[in-house]
Amino acid sequence: MRALLAALTLVLGLLIAPPPAAAATNLAAGKAATASGFTDVYRAANVTDGDQATYWESANGQFPQWVQVDLGAAATLTGLTLKLPAGWPSRTQTLTVQGSADGSGFATLKPSATYGFAPSATITLSGSARYVRLLFTANTGWPAAQLAEFEVYGESGGPGPDPEPGTNLATGKGIAASSHTHTYVAGNANDGDVRTYWEGQTYPNTLTVALGGDADLTSVVLKLNPDAVWARRTQTVEVLGRARGAADFSRLVAPAAYVFDPATGNSVTIPVTARAADVRLRITANSGAPGGQVAEFQVFGTAVPLPDSADLVADVGWTPGNPDPGDTVTFTVAIRNQGTIASGAGSHGITLAVLDGSGATVRTLTGSASGVIAPGATTAPVPLGTWTAADGRHTVRVVLADDPRELPDKRDNNTSTHPLSIGRGANMPYDTYEAEEAVVGGGATRIGPNRTIGDLAGEASGRRAVTLAATGSYVEFTTKAATNTLVTRFSIPDAPGGGGLDATLNVYVDGAFHKAINLTSRFAWLYGPEASPDNNPGSGPPRHVYDEANLMLDTTVPAGRKIRLQKDAANTSTYTIDFVDFEQVSPIGNPDPAKYAVPTGFGHQDVQNALDRARMDSALTGVYLPPGSYQTTGKFQVYGKAVRIVGAGPWYTRFHAPAGQSNTDVGFRADATANGSAFAGFAYFGNYTSRIDGPGKVFDFTNVADMTIENLWVEHQVCMYWGSNTDDMTIRNSRIRNVFADGLNMTNGSTGNHVTHVETRSTGDDSFALFSATDNNAGEQHGNVYENLTSLLTWRAAGVAVYGGYGNTFRDIYVADTLVYSGVTISSLDFGYPMHGFGANPPTRFENISLVRAGGHFWGAQTFPAMWLFSASKTFQGIRVSNLDIVDPTYSGIMFQTMYDGARPVNPVTDTVFTDVSITGARRSGDAYDAKSGFGIWVNELPEQGQGPAVGSATFRGLRFADNAQNIKNTTSTFTLNIE
Repeated sequence: MRALLAALTLVLGLLIAPPPAAAATNLAAGKAATASGFTDVYRAANVTDGDQATYWESANGQFPQWVQVDLGAAATLTGLTLKLPAGWPSRTQTLTVQGSADGSGFATLKPSATYGFAPSATITLSGSARYVRLLFTANTGWPAAQLAEFEVYGESGGPGPDPEPGTNLATGKGIAASSHTHTYVAGNANDGDVRTYWEGQTYPNTLTVALGGDADLTSVVLKLNPDAVWARRTQTVEVLGRARGAADFSRLVAPAAYVFDPATGNSVTIPVTARAADVRLRITANSGAPGGQVAEFQVFGTAVPLPDSADLVADVGWTPGNPDPGDTVTFTVAIRNQGTIASGAGSHGITLAVLDGSGATVRTLTGSASGVIAPGATTAPVPLGTWTAADGRHTVRVVLADDPRELPDKRDNNTSTHPLSIGRGANMPYDTYEAEEAVVGGGATRIGPNRTIGDLAGEASGRRAVTLAATGSYVEFTTKAATNTLVTRFSIPDAPGGGGLDATLNVYVDGAFHKAINLTSRFAWLYGPEASPDNNPGSGPPRHVYDEANLMLDTTVPAGRKIRLQKDAANTSTYTIDFVDFEQVSPIGNPDPAKYAVPTGFGHQDVQNALDRARMDSALTGVYLPPGSYQTTGKFQVYGKAVRIVGAGPWYTRFHAPAGQSNTDVGFRADATANGSAFAGFAYFGNYTSRIDGPGKVFDFTNVADMTIENLWVEHQVCMYWGSNTDDMTIRNSRIRNVFADGLNMTNGSTGNHVTHVETRSTGDDSFALFSATDNNAGEQHGNVYENLTSLLTWRAAGVAVYGGYGNTFRDIYVADTLVYSGVTISSLDFGYPMHGFGANPPTRFENISLVRAGGHFWGAQTFPAMWLFSASKTFQGIRVSNLDIVDPTYSGIMFQTMYDGARPVNPVTDTVFTDVSITGARRSGDAYDAKSGFGIWVNELPEQGQGPAVGSATFRGLRFADNAQNIKNTTSTFTLNIE
């Protein structure tokens, strides 16, 4: 009988009413929601966010519980639609519908009844209310009230407070305070959430919002959380304003005492009649707290259109992009007009100064561009001169002459500063020349910048490149040193059905045709799912659109000569050139013909035979590989004793996987009987066209030690090196390019290894990784040193990634232009493998790191910063970061994130200290992820669905910000930033 009654109750609940008409308007959409309580990240705001996947959950085991929505004005109500997340098991919940005009006294609109959620329920109503509350007393599916969407239908109007007077001009604008208490920072006061708030310290407190331009103001609305737990209080507030271009603030509204009372919505409206671009509150008293408190600072009025003005900014560049001490650094500046009208027609002077760490000027260069610069246009780069790089941290300051067509407040943009740290990254034997900084002609066009995946500018170095589309178009470089080689990073279109196209591009020296370089798009152009793209153009949008090609010149081209890439009639494709490398090379001879076996040919078995002779002959030290193209079909086996395998250099001794195949597993395997071996002076060009996990590693080593890998060039493989329990290895002076997974990864107890002077370009997973997994070896991973490394253009994952371990050091590292992920990942995520977390002592150290144009978006809509700290499935502790420079990050500078197991944060960030950190240029992205951008430091409150706010703390000493949309965003109560 009891079961029958329950079933009848459920049926009655389902049959109460049909859903509201499809054309009806949900009056609750986006409105403020509050609740009697919540569990973890399942807050009341989730019920009005329009996303059925997010939900509110009350405190467990504590019925009754309520959730309510403030419609903003009284409304005549006709019905409700209540939803749980799609796919949840059916359940019933027992609830009462209540209404209120002022958020204080509530009347019953619908008596208590049991409703079935599968996953939604509908309820008919009659009556009027501004505040609609659901009072829950039972849930058969969970010991708490649960609701994903709270939709209210009816007609606005009726008795009650007036709705907000127009558009809130302060939403998302820059906001700053004279002080704040704990985590109650200024950004809380215009984030659209009345549950978060700003609180000042010593009076007077000021809170200032920059509207971005003049507005004719009508009112300022100040709100606190309308929940009754916020008791009635009085605050003394003065309103000040500053018009665009004005130096000082003036009084708009005299100081007065304003009453904030939950019974009337905890909101105060202050009428204002003035024109201002910046609006400031000056608070001198608060009866409810020792400092001013504002949950939402809203400014209403009409924006005044900005007057037309030119607005000149400097786009500074230098080559090499990451100089070593003693390098000759060449500076250029292009002038961009980001204004709405053309500049003046005269000369636009440029002054560039290089400042050392103390701020002293060590070099001054000048130049100019002439003529009118149209709005949105950029001049050609202006060569300014050179500077001999000195070790250490420097600043490049560029000052443009004021233009007569710039308004005074735009002239602040004429001065810009840019960090330049010398001595970070790998010291490589070639010079890199950016195409956009070279001479172009014949219809060639410079493209960029942007950060769009699959775009020719967005995936280019520096996010700029040069396109050669017309016959006769060219890009021309002047050599800084002698060279007899050329490497170019390029893009040509894919075949319509995928699989790649072949083309040639002509090379000229000093205006005379020299020879053609062969290009193919076979190894580029992946499509489809971001985590596992393939070669099928029909599977989705493209990414990884660039590749590289190399050419031995027929002669040595001296310094100061001109090398040109030109599209002629014989060159049938369209070409985009990102950069070129020039390098002077010569073959390395046999170290000792008496002690080195030499293959009798260039086939795979010829080399294996030589390795076997060296192994079996006690008089032989190793194998010498003379210049030539070696055809390889599998893995070479090295065992029996330590041997040295030496080639004539990576330009001369080259292994090639079979041209008629794809994804051939070539390279070396060795066992512990070969400990102490060395591999040097050769290149591996694979035939991988997509990622295959498992094979494809040139060096696939397990349980070996004391080996040296140096002067290697690896391209079109899956990885160069994968080391599982490999100890005391040395990997140095090598180049890794266009691979489909990690450049180099050490795991499973690998200790005491040294990786130095290695450059990666365009890796398909972490360029340099350390992963303290234990599935093959249970030992701790420590004592590894990764130093003087360069990671460029990583197209999937990070430049440097560290997962657990202790006592490991990463220093003198340069990372630039990651496409979708962080520049540096510091994470305790185990990926489902057994793994050690981070140990406390010795700590894991990151020293002298530059992260330039790093970050991106991946895994759906998650945005990644330049440096990402993720406390995940294992302990997160013992992290020390010093001398970190973050420049122009795509979304944010440093982000903290915590993994959750359901409602429970798994591990907090602990014992993490940053010293001497500079973050510049974290700007709003302007793309689909704009709301998740522009933060110097972001304590992420909700990175992904099913997770929650970051938990823990971090300490910063010597923190510097410049040119960020918002220096710090921390709206959580679970994470503390200690800034000393």
